Amino acid sequence: MSRRADREIAHGKKLSQVDPESVWGWKTPAGQVRAGRRAERIATGANLGPGVLALEVGCGTGLFTEMFARTGSRIVAVDISSDLLEMAVARNLPPDRVRFERKQFEECDVDGPFDAVIGSSVLHHLDLEKALFRIFELLKPGGIMSFAEPNMLNPQIVIERKFTFMRKWFPQVSPDETAFLRWRLRSRLGKAGFDMIEITPFDWLHPHTPERLIGLVGATGRMLEKIPLLREFAGSLYIRCRRPS
Repeated sequence: MSRRADREIAHGKKLSQVDPESVWGWKTPAGQVRAGRRAERIATGANLGPGVLALEVGCGTGLFTEMFARTGSRIVAVDISSDLLEMAVARNLPPDRVRFERKQFEECDVDGPFDAVIGSSVLHHLDLEKALFRIFELLKPGGIMSFAEPNMLNPQIVIERKFTFMRKWFPQVSPDETAFLRWRLRSRLGKAGFDMIEITPFDWLHPHTPERLIGLVGATGRMLEKIPLLREFAGSLYIRCRRPS
């Protein structure tokens, strides 16, 4: 494994000693709403449902795996961290439909091809060129890639990623992770061979939004997602593309 992979494994071990989902912001009331909306977007974009075979990249603790599994799809979920995978396995998801495996994705040797390759906040941890090539290889012709990733134009994400001296205030950020500018990512996806590329800024609901304001902030955020220029500063990017048939 690469030194970068070793650092990701160490980061997973560090997170496993606390509460990863709290550190990532998924356990607050606003975080739960945010996670549910994100999972729905990824699942809908990937056409998940009964009869669909999907590969989830970077499943971590299995939080999103559990939501994806509710669609009735069969899911192979991989992660580089054995510590986080232990938490995922402890969810006791249906073994006939969900299988967890420890893999470094860029060198992932799981059996494909898959109808969809999906993931939440994982591509920015990987060697992007190798990861996109592997996703393309693992998809069936006509198969869908559906991911949500951090947006580098979001002010908080800029601070987290660019000002390394402030990392102690952001324990969720691993040493090598980055974020994406959508026009650059679109170019990378095109060069990897994908077509029907859609990259959409979304997600203005911060996980620490007070519960009484979730409805208001969520509605305002959905409005901002439709406004040119302003939408570019949203927290996340939704990415959907296809391996040509």
